[in-house]
Amino acid sequence: MTDFRVEKVHYIPAALEPGILYMSEEFKIAMHLCACGCGSKVPISLGPAGWTVREQNGKPTIKPSIGSGQLLCNSHYSISEGKVKWALAMSAAEAVAALKSDHNRREAYYVEHRWHIRVRRMLFDWFGMQ
Repeated sequence: MTDFRVEKVHYIPAALEPGILYMSEEFKIAMHLCACGCGSKVPISLGPAGWTVREQNGKPTIKPSIGSGQLLCNSHYSISEGKVKWALAMSAAEAVAALKSDHNRREAYYVEHRWHIRVRRMLFDWFGMQ
């Protein structure tokens, strides 16, 4: 599989077709069948703490890359203007490191954007408490 197009949906369908990135903006999720053709479903969480999808003429560009290190195929690729660009397969250690990095990025984003935590930090700083 080398070409993808975007199909905007409310709900991700149970049966996916190759070459289609199903995108639900309301639920901030996208899903497609793995580009290698193994048939595995690859979910992509969207938003500032996940992946970004830019669409031009119905063709998606997804950032960062998609590393399916948890799938048997161990695929690693990016999609740019609908075209798959293959990257080196990740080792088990690299897949674990990528998962940890993704988790840390999401955690940092959500901690930073919880207003009550920011207010609490300000009050603690103001009163010199830890």
